[in-house]
Amino acid sequence: MRIPIFTDEAEQQGGWHGRVLAKAFEARDVEPVFVSLQDCLIHISGSAAKIQVSNFTENFPAAFVRGIAGGTIQQVITRLNILHMLAMQNVKIYNDGKAIERTVDKAMTSFLLYQKNIATPQTWVCESRSHAHSIVQKEVANNKLVIKPLFGSQGRGISLLDQTSKHPLPMDDFVDGVFYLQELIDTGDRNHDFRVLVIKNQAVAAMRRSGNGWLNNVALGARCEEINDKDILCLAEQAAEAVDIDYCGVDIIRDKSGKLWVLEVNSIPAWRGLQSVTKVNVAQLLVDDFLSKF
Repeated sequence: MRIPIFTDEAEQQGGWHGRVLAKAFEARDVEPVFVSLQDCLIHISGSAAKIQVSNFTENFPAAFVRGIAGGTIQQVITRLNILHMLAMQNVKIYNDGKAIERTVDKAMTSFLLYQKNIATPQTWVCESRSHAHSIVQKEVANNKLVIKPLFGSQGRGISLLDQTSKHPLPMDDFVDGVFYLQELIDTGDRNHDFRVLVIKNQAVAAMRRSGNGWLNNVALGARCEEINDKDILCLAEQAAEAVDIDYCGVDIIRDKSGKLWVLEVNSIPAWRGLQSVTKVNVAQLLVDDFLSKF
């Protein structure tokens, strides 16, 4: 059986995640074929609606989503539409397009967590620079804020705002016209946060990430250590259930009083750092859960 793995160009050219996923698929006698959504074709005619996937002439029962390349709003919508259309033709998509939309948009993630009474930092989202500027002026008198790209990962484009900020409201490629502002959780002297991998609403591995500054992303050099904290694992499972997703990486932080907060839920999480500290074979768990869906 051949299965498409939708991913970006780096994974197709031998990225670490692509290699370990390929090995896990091959261990189950499945041939993974790495393809990009931008290479697919939607063909609608009077007799049929077909999604032509590069390197596939035969039908396939499912597809694994490892990455969606960025682009214009039209390009991103088209790529997500391909996932939606395949799902409507009874192809199992893992994670599906709706789950990716709910989580890649940090504002929607924050809203869904709030709806389920899951602690998440105070958040503001707007397009108006004037509104955003007023929020910053009011809030930084007492709290630090974080400005993030609405769509982004691995710590790219994140800035800290406080009373000393010379350029409190950047308008660059990362912000892209939407201001996503979030209260910075005061962790006291703790310089770490937590990443939990959740599959089928069950936490399967977790780590503490310790950075050299206020950001703790592995991509920015954070140190990793495996943990098994029941409170953290339980909160991650609740967050995954709130966004209704097959698998995800949940980012959690503990404030100086000991309260836990969910920062983000990632629908296409990296797990290289987590794999370096856990005995669990993350790629095999993901592949086995994926194959159980059809």
